[in-house]
Amino acid sequence: MMPYATYTGTRRNLDAMRAHGWRLLVTPDTHARNGRTRPRWVDGTPAGFGLDNGAWGSHCRGEPFNVPAFERTVSEVGTSADWLILPDIVGGGLESLRVSMEWAPRLHGVCPLLVAVQDGMTPADVAPLVGPGLGVALGGSTEWKEGTLAAWGALARRCGAYFHVLRVNTCRRIDLCRDAGAHSFDGTSVTRFVKTLPLLDGARRQLSLLNGAPYVSPS
Repeated sequence: MMPYATYTGTRRNLDAMRAHGWRLLVTPDTHARNGRTRPRWVDGTPAGFGLDNGAWGSHCRGEPFNVPAFERTVSEVGTSADWLILPDIVGGGLESLRVSMEWAPRLHGVCPLLVAVQDGMTPADVAPLVGPGLGVALGGSTEWKEGTLAAWGALARRCGAYFHVLRVNTCRRIDLCRDAGAHSFDGTSVTRFVKTLPLLDGARRQLSLLNGAPYVSPS
């Protein structure tokens, strides 16, 4: 699995992430703080990164989704991203899915796209939409995510879709992602506490006896 950590300007953390083979997760917020340029390692080398839409940050602040900031970020660095999570509505269920699919044609061709799935959705709702051209990004509440992770992994395998899991910050959750066949995950633990990196990185490198999946490009 390929790990992504929320982008940080802390040099020590960036060096540690790079040394362990991690990539960065960029949002419109972190993109703005980074001077609206592509994220780079300390020595100036371009860093691999995934692009989240920023809906979670807006939700946590009690603000509406910032469309201009999202569109600006996509226009400035979207074509360099490993993948892009389509705009969604946190906790929005099927309404969120509708919104995401309205955005899909507008973002087609920028980079590989992922649709965020969350509480209120089922694999049957999403199965007709995903495949090699549209992957799955598993969000939602913690209990729902852990309870449905295996089902979403099975759907991704069946449809040939890329499978990413959001907000994974413990070894136990990394194990769940690996066993479900996730291709990648992201989290904030390494960004905030670099001392957790060796432990989390060790967990993600273990191969599942059943269905662990190495990193593969979503393109």
